[in-house]
Amino acid sequence: MTARGIVIQPGEGPVATYMPGRSIVIKLTSGMTGDRIMLFEETIPAGTKSTFHLHHDSDEVAYVLTGELTFKIGDEVTMGGPGACAFIPRGVPHVWKCTGAETARAVFLYSPAKAGGLIEEQQRTGRGFASMTEAELTEILQRHGWERLGSSPL
Repeated sequence: MTARGIVIQPGEGPVATYMPGRSIVIKLTSGMTGDRIMLFEETIPAGTKSTFHLHHDSDEVAYVLTGELTFKIGDEVTMGGPGACAFIPRGVPHVWKCTGAETARAVFLYSPAKAGGLIEEQQRTGRGFASMTEAELTEILQRHGWERLGSSPL
């Protein structure tokens, strides 16, 4: 598929709610970009953290819009406020946590889009990790090039 130029306006894009106060708005799907990138905006309540994981096939970029996120990328731990940008190369273990007192908002981008397919599928099906059996979780993570690495060090 050949990608074409596109503009997504504020308030546009499919929404998924993971828990009260935590949601994502998908802005660019893999299908819209010819599998080049996938991009979404996430609203992250204070104290919320991602799983400790890595992506085998995609690099990730996180850009903090509001609030404060702490990133652990490899062995490096760094706090980022509004305007902070994190690059997470494929194959590097990472996790983030909203360490500020307020809800944060951040934009996440995967390139190529393979790892973002997991987010797209969760939005489309309405199924988060907690609703999956261990076999289902293993299969979906593997299919989208993710690997869980245990409990969060943050």
